[in-house]
Formats: sequence, structure tokens, C-alpha cells
Amino acid sequence: MDLDALLAHYFGTDEPEALDDAARARGEERLRIDFGVEQEPSRKFALWVVMEGLGIAPLPAQAFEKAPALKAAAEKYLDAAWRLERE
Repeated sequence: MDLDALLAHYFGTDEPEALDDAARARGEERLRIDFGVEQEPSRKFALWVVMEGLGIAPLPAQAFEKAPALKAAAEKYLDAAWRLERE
């Protein structure tokens, strides 16, 4: 999935931080809904990564409670992101 395309799809721009609060909230709500109904594992994980980047992702245990492999991948992603942030 292309990050810029996802941001444009949900927010109408590839810079959601430039949106007013109402427009950003609408995009976030659309993203949460699509995440909740997505059945394809790789697409669901990609949507979660976008949500994480925006600071709105549920914890891996909640997001992927029925998909242990995705939960583990999300935890590894967060661990790597945390390590990069500390450096």
C-alpha cells in the first residue's frame, strides 16, 4: 500500500497535520471504520501502521486479538519504532 495514497484517500491530502480539527477527525473516523471491517491481514496491518503513525492506533493486543501473527508483528513494529525514537 502506498502511504501517500492512503493519506489522500482518508484525509484528502498527504499532509493530515495541515487539516483543521474537524477534517482530521472525519478522516480518522473513516480510517478506524475501515480498519475495523478489513478482513485481509496485510491490508489490516497497513491500516494499523497508518493509525499508529497518526497516534490513534489501538494497542496490538486489542487490534489483533484474533490474529497472533499480526499482534506479534505489530509489537515488533512498535519496538523498532521505539528504538529509533530513542536514538
